[in-house]
Amino acid sequence: MEENAQNEVVIFDTAKKIWTQVSKNGKDIDPNFELEVHKKLLKIFQIGEQYHFIFNCTTSKIEFVHQDIVNILGYQPDEFSINLMLELIHPEDINNFINSENTVTKFFIQLPPEKILKYKVSYDFRIKKTNGEYIRILQQVVTIQTDDMGSVIRTLVIHTDISHLKKTKEMSLSLIGLDGEPSYYDVEMSSVFKPSKDLFTKREKEVIKLIIDGKNSFEIADLLCISKHTVDSHRKNILNKTNCTNTSELISKSFQNGWI
Repeated sequence: MEENAQNEVVIFDTAKKIWTQVSKNGKDIDPNFELEVHKKLLKIFQIGEQYHFIFNCTTSKIEFVHQDIVNILGYQPDEFSINLMLELIHPEDINNFINSENTVTKFFIQLPPEKILKYKVSYDFRIKKTNGEYIRILQQVVTIQTDDMGSVIRTLVIHTDISHLKKTKEMSLSLIGLDGEPSYYDVEMSSVFKPSKDLFTKREKEVIKLIIDGKNSFEIADLLCISKHTVDSHRKNILNKTNCTNTSELISKSFQNGWI
């Protein structure tokens, strides 16, 4: 538990440093959104089951979450924070999420101020609902507030459930130009956050090794001197972390990804 908490802090700190860069360490300013901007935004985003929120890059905080998040993830708007979102992203996708944000930040930093509002960012990842189920979200982001220096202050983020459209696990990052600006698809991500080797706890690794050895839950419990209930709990957590549906898939992935 302590190890996971420390990892979450590292993930958030890394993300916060990236968002501070894109805001160019600018000062937070009050939102002043024009009606025409909202009308324009409605034409930009993909239609589907979705919710949206406003993210403040200068403070690394979510300021507003639409009520539709309840229907998609099961969370109330006031529950959803950037820290929670990072915790809910699938363990296999969090590294690409951070690296995508880093790549996007580098792109926006080099843009002249007048072009900041002319790009939409699009990429996808898996995120966990309150019932433990993972769905694939298409994240689309546009800047809705900047300062005179071209610092990104606030962004509008749309999360659309595309689980029915995309079954593969590969993430794809695109920078889509608006108002005649060029677009860039399948952009190579700039690595700033390396995959953690500690996806599993020490006990979970022990359980996986015994599963690979062909032991059942009763045998694992006896060998590790724990209850079968605890073993079943570990097995459930392991399947959730790896997005596996059964033991055979877990064993196959363990060898493919070098988890054990």
